[in-house]
Amino acid sequence: DAQQVSVIKRLTRDLNFDVNIVACPIVREESGLALSSRNVYLSPEEKSQALVLSQSLRDVRQMYKAGNIDAIYLKEYIRQNISTRPLANIDYIEIVDFESLTDVDTIKGQTLIALAVKFGNTRLIDNVILGGENNVSDNA
Repeated sequence: DAQQVSVIKRLTRDLNFDVNIVACPIVREESGLALSSRNVYLSPEEKSQALVLSQSLRDVRQMYKAGNIDAIYLKEYIRQNISTRPLANIDYIEIVDFESLTDVDTIKGQTLIALAVKFGNTRLIDNVILGGENNVSDNA
């Protein structure tokens, strides 16, 4: 996931490894749900409600492109949107600087929006990277 990419990039830079880490876009089902082996554990209703994850990230990416850089507002939008699904149990929604993984109040540079939400017993994760160059997560 995106957090692991950030940590590995930092590790290779800090240790001066001569490697190039290449992050790739999230592979998604036709519905938009991030492809995961865990998806098979979702009931049809849970899977239907889980689509709110990619839909929320798409919405926020559009808000960002329209000029909204208020991370607190965007995080609350995601929380409220996901909360409309009765089977969703939010574990976390974080908006952080992609390199340092520290919380941000304003989106600038590469900013990671990462979330984890349980539907039934299945914990799903999804994310999008906004801003900066090499935006590999532009398919939320």
